[in-house]
Amino acid sequence: MPQVTGNTIGLGPSDHRLLERIYRRRVPFDCLTTPELSRALADASKATGRQVGALVHRSGEIDHVIVGDATKLMLPDVGRLRAAVGRLRGLRLIHTHLFGEELSRDDLVDLVRLRLDAVAAVLLTKEGDPRAIHYAYNVPAAPDTTRATLGDEAARSEPYRAVGPVLPHKLEADFAELIRSLEAEFGRQRRLRENEAKDGRAILVHVAEKSKPDHARRAEERLRELGELARTAGVDVVDTVLQVRDKLDPRRVLGKGKLDEVVLRAAELDAATLIFDHDLSARQASEISQHTDLKVIDRTQLILDIFAQRAESADGKLQVELAQLKYSLPRLGLKDDSLSRLTGGIGGRGPGETKLEIGRRRAKERVTHLEGRLKRLAQEREQRRKRRARAGIPIVSIVGYTNAGKSTLLNSLTGADAVAEDKLFATLDPRSRRLRFPEEREVVVTDTVGFIRDLPEDLFAAFRATFEEVADADLLLHVVDGSDPAAVHHIRTTEALLKQLDLDAIPRLLVYNKVDRIDVDQARALKFRGDVIPVSATDPLSLKPLLRAIAIELRVRWEASAMRYAPADPDPIEV
Repeated sequence: MPQVTGNTIGLGPSDHRLLERIYRRRVPFDCLTTPELSRALADASKATGRQVGALVHRSGEIDHVIVGDATKLMLPDVGRLRAAVGRLRGLRLIHTHLFGEELSRDDLVDLVRLRLDAVAAVLLTKEGDPRAIHYAYNVPAAPDTTRATLGDEAARSEPYRAVGPVLPHKLEADFAELIRSLEAEFGRQRRLRENEAKDGRAILVHVAEKSKPDHARRAEERLRELGELARTAGVDVVDTVLQVRDKLDPRRVLGKGKLDEVVLRAAELDAATLIFDHDLSARQASEISQHTDLKVIDRTQLILDIFAQRAESADGKLQVELAQLKYSLPRLGLKDDSLSRLTGGIGGRGPGETKLEIGRRRAKERVTHLEGRLKRLAQEREQRRKRRARAGIPIVSIVGYTNAGKSTLLNSLTGADAVAEDKLFATLDPRSRRLRFPEEREVVVTDTVGFIRDLPEDLFAAFRATFEEVADADLLLHVVDGSDPAAVHHIRTTEALLKQLDLDAIPRLLVYNKVDRIDVDQARALKFRGDVIPVSATDPLSLKPLLRAIAIELRVRWEASAMRYAPADPDPIEV
């Protein structure tokens, strides 16, 4: 006999028999419910004093009978996969409401989150008899709501349609035809949207803590940066969510009510991914994913994905893979229940080794292997740097916050053709080019990977070797996007990371780039600052003050090099 799930504590044998008999009912697909099923649920509610529900399959069979308390049900795990694009779950929930209330917020969230065919509430009289039905079903998003914000209620439409109260004999004439037409429209919209962005549609989430100073401005800056990261990763951002709390919820980061709001918003906009501007623990990511039935990505995972897309050199690819493995190791246990099954066959007999344990062991072996290869590559880079040092050519390294215009500056200074895009982390692999000054003087100019606030620890450790190139620099050009409202914060982030990398002792010039994008008063003020060199990397004429400053800083090095490699004086002639 199928089991009854939910709040079964305190039920007697007669109650269990009454509930188990609900499994005998059959409901045709073309009917939302039948009088027999509604009566059976009402009788069970009357006997138990609790909400009673049934998950009905399209085949007509009852998949689950659930018991709640007087005001709500807790649905069992019905799985996450759907059969095809646009398909609903193939299940509808029919349950009782003891006090004649409409569908609750939890009912509607379950409808949308689980993509149920429908949710129906059978309203009971004081005597416990069915008297009317409230029901709701999912509907496709309206086209004009795609870019609306959570606060713009006028532009929003709910991702469901609620109907009722309706007398039982006045329900939809053909429920099956309604569901088929809805699925056809869902599928059509999903296929259209799949072509909009290669990695789908996402909602950005940030939780600001009241205790942190200037939390409103910081939240705005962080959401803007997260949006740029998502755009760089190829994600179509359809909405942003900001919640201000005393502190982060330890389980779900957001509060439950706000998370339910996000579920409805994601369904309305057909978004399948939530991107959090926080580093989530493995447990938090799992909890949010289970609660929303959406893909959950944190900031670290997003940055790792960008690095994986953009790494070109063998060195860069190895560094990204190492960082990804270190990130995923503590999360392997929460990926999939199937990982816990014992393997079989030759080599798998006896006590056995679980797939999860094998995954962890192989991941650790791969980490050790990658660390060894990166160590060897670091030794090769060290040899190249020593050869370059023997040549006596000064090295100028361009450093700074991501998307500050470092690659564009390299191209303008040296005539190189390095990739320069208006995206974060357009450059991951160091690029070096020669720059010739008058009097046959040369420097090597090196472009580096951009910095970013809260750089993931594993990624920072993996790419630390990349900055070994900077360690041998004679001069650093600290490039800042002067048009960015957060420029001051970017300077602090870069300075802190240079100190962390033990590079803060190297002489450096502070270069404010993109001054063509700021107003006249700001540009004039920058010219009078002795500690700043304003430039526009796309305008070669604006680079003359920077070239003069580089020449002044490197004059001593050039003179020392000239003396070192000058031919020795001939022996004096004895008279």
